Formats: sequence, structure tokens, C-alpha cells
Amino acid sequence: MVRTGSASVAAGPTLAVVAREAGVSVPTASKVVNGREDVAPETRRRVTEALDRLGYVRRPRFDTLKSSGLVDLVVHSLESSGSGAVLHGVEAAAHELGLEVVVSAGLTRTRGDRPERGWLDRLTTRGSSGVLFNLAEPAPTQYTWLDQHRIPYVLIDPVVEPPPGVVSVGAANWHGGVTATEHLLRLGHERIAVVAGHQRTMGSGARVAGYRSALAAAGVRHRPEYVCHAGFDETLARNATLHLLGLPEPPTAVFVCSDRMALGVYEALAERGLRVPDDVSVVGFDDLPEARWAAPALTTVRQPLSEMAATALHLLVRMMDGARPESTRTELSTRLVERASTAAPRLLPSSTETPA
Repeated sequence: MVRTGSASVAAGPTLAVVAREAGVSVPTASKVVNGREDVAPETRRRVTEALDRLGYVRRPRFDTLKSSGLVDLVVHSLESSGSGAVLHGVEAAAHELGLEVVVSAGLTRTRGDRPERGWLDRLTTRGSSGVLFNLAEPAPTQYTWLDQHRIPYVLIDPVVEPPPGVVSVGAANWHGGVTATEHLLRLGHERIAVVAGHQRTMGSGARVAGYRSALAAAGVRHRPEYVCHAGFDETLARNATLHLLGLPEPPTAVFVCSDRMALGVYEALAERGLRVPDDVSVVGFDDLPEARWAAPALTTVRQPLSEMAATALHLLVRMMDGARPESTRTELSTRLVERASTAAPRLLPSSTETPA
């Protein structure tokens, strides 16, 4: 690892000695010392090992973690109200902790195997003490770079299972799927479909697993044809719902794995002349503002996004101080928020009949 220490380097080896030891050019060694990202992982490893072995001490380019008071928040997108809830949680916690936050969007997207050039360079240039990632999927090279530069990071609601040892904060997605399905079962529904997000994502997979567990516990037969994936996209959720309504036995209730997709479900039901909840009950997931604005207002599972973000920042600060969390995964509880989109079932006609 690169050592950070006193500004006095007279007694230590020169950068040329380090470069020769690592078998690289002096400019390449300089890039590693100064935190540049445009260095191959194997080359970076050789240089950092030479730095440690020779006891090279570089001049700090920015203050220590506590004195910099700056963290980065990288979000997948700023377009959703979910991102707004995360920003609110981080901002409130940062104010409490006396920190400043730099917000960036989409910087973990890659071209081929390489992350976007320049972002990690800017991270070190401005002296950020740590990084929060929300719904962002860092590339393996970015994880490696952050680890090598001893910059702590925490994932908020990670898209896929993080690598071993990576700290993350999420919601109790499995329990949320159970809660949503049990609510519909208590109302008397048995023909319950689920419109999920991406098949490979952690959150969506856990919600579908909770849905299946609740059906099994109630002795209700699981129907594979009732499980659709719509990639957290409103239009795809509309299309998936139209498919479900065309089945020989269409569902009387739909558990939708995001509030945004639930709007697409509403649209499909309206196209078919079906009313919520008289004809079909709908339960969402997130409890975003869209859930309250929908007509009728959407029953949904509340995911505590602001609290998740604040918790992640508190964990990051502890890591900046040199501590490690007892567990790499922190889950906050979810709860059902009942509104007007669910009711007892009224059996739908078969797909060959015209709804009244």
C-alpha cells in the first residue's frame, strides 16, 4: 500500500529508486504515488509493494480523513424520487456530522471493462475521505483502486451481491415481500401475481423469495406463470400486466416490486377496463411520493431509503476513523403502508370473456 506520512522525504528513497525496484518508469511510479487511476492493476501492485518495501514516504496531497470533512455520494441516477430520498438522508446526516458531500451520478458505469476515466483522479484531488454508492455497481477495478488507496466506502441498496468484506446497507427485502403477500392473502386473494425487477438484482430477488415463502406458508400453490420481470421499468411493467391479464386464470392481485412499476400496472388495468381495487388489488414497494399521488393511493411496503442513507454515512464515518463494522451487511426493517389499492377479491372473468 502507498504510505502517507511526514512531508520530509530527505532520508527516504527517491521515486527513481522505487521505479527501478518495481521495474517501471518514473512517470508510472509517480502516477501510483499521486493516486492516478490510469495504471494497470498489476503494475500498481508492483509499485505499491515497492513503496512499502523501501519505506518510501510521500507528501500528503490532502488533509487527514477527519480534517478533510468531505465525502462523495455516487448515485446511479438523479432522475428518480428514490434518489431524492437518499440525498435527503445523506444531507441530514452530513449536517449532523459536520461533513460536506459531493454528489455525482452514473460514474460507475463502464465502457467495456474500464470505468469512466478521471473520476477516481478527481476523488483524490479534492481530498474526499470516503465514498457512498447508491444503486451503483462499482467495477472490480474501482473496488481495487479504493482499497489500494485506503479510501473507505459503503454501498447503499447494492444492485448485486457485493464482494466479500464490502460494507453495505439495505432494506429487509425478503420480509417486505412476505408482508405484501400476507396482506393480500388475509384479504382472501389466492391468485396473486408478482411483477419483479431484474432477475439478477439482490433486492428484487429477495422480494420475490418473500412472496413465494408467504404463499407456501399459507398453503397456496405457486404458479410460475404469475412471476414476471419488468426491470423496474414502468412500460415493461404495463406490458407484463397485460400478459398476466391474458392468462386463462388472470390474477386477482398483483404484488409489484417498485412503486414506479406499479404505475405501469395501473395503466394496464385501466386499458382493460379494470378498476383498482374493485377488480384487481395492487401492492407496491418503496413508499415513494408516487404511491400517495396514485389514484387510488397505493398500498405499498415502505423501504426506509433516507434512514438507510443516514445509516450508511454513519458507518462510513466510523470506517474513516479506522473502525470496522461488526457486520458487513446492515438491514433496516420494512413495513406495510395500507392505502386504497387493496380489497377483497372479486374473481376476474377468464381471458376469453369481456370484463363488465
